[in-house]
Amino acid sequence: MSDVRHRAVTVSGHRIFYREAGPRQAPTVLLLHGYPTSSHMFRHLVPALADRYHVIAPDHLGFGHSDTPPVDDVDYSFDTLASVTEGLLDAVGVEEFAVYVQDYGAPIGWRLALAHPERVSAIVSQNGNAYDAGFVEPFWEPIWAYAADPNPDNEAVLRDALGWDAIRWQYTHGVPDPALVSPDTWTYDHALFQRPGVEAAQLRLFADYTSNVALYPRVHEYFRETQVPLLAVWGANDEIFGPDGARAFRSDLPEAEIHLLDAGHFVLESDFDTAVGYLRGFLGRTLA
Repeated sequence: MSDVRHRAVTVSGHRIFYREAGPRQAPTVLLLHGYPTSSHMFRHLVPALADRYHVIAPDHLGFGHSDTPPVDDVDYSFDTLASVTEGLLDAVGVEEFAVYVQDYGAPIGWRLALAHPERVSAIVSQNGNAYDAGFVEPFWEPIWAYAADPNPDNEAVLRDALGWDAIRWQYTHGVPDPALVSPDTWTYDHALFQRPGVEAAQLRLFADYTSNVALYPRVHEYFRETQVPLLAVWGANDEIFGPDGARAFRSDLPEAEIHLLDAGHFVLESDFDTAVGYLRGFLGRTLA
């Protein structure tokens, strides 16, 4: 197993934590985590790729070990998260990269690609949505309601989503054998959500999610114009981003490689070896 180093840089006055492994001269793979987790979701993937790649996995602003400044001091939006990620890449000297996106990591990755398409060599999406077809509406209805009207009643529903049971559900739903998923995952995430300022920051990001949907037409145009190599490794039983979200990539990227696994939202927790096999094959062919 390759050594993994745990580092931090300052971006726009904020401490941003990241995990790094592998030779700096090798192609870079950027791992962008989703909600409600952090780079902790990649704790096994970073060393699994580092024999051939330079791997970086940051914690987004407001997540994990990165700073969580008060909402009065920072505009918690996906534009901000993408800007901070771009600042991290500049700080560590990364100019070109393949990007692995999951959940919230997807709209951050799409913004990076739209801003600098020449920097993105390949995309891996693991339950990272880019199409309306991917939304499983029962999950998203309260988020759309809050974005349209952030009144106390709508906010109360989403505050429940920050709790222990909701975080645990994100890891265990759709997994045929939930015993494969370590309880360390949701315990760790929930503990970090107790930091001051995290709840308010997450509510701001819930409210901003509609900005990602508004971005989709530009993302589809980017796909059509660049034909960027794309692999989708997707938990087919996900009740947040359904399998139609994976299939939709082929509407703009006919050569997209799509694999639907008998898994839920966090494929790496229950089907790690299968997912990594597809990932290493794709990267080996694409970045050779």
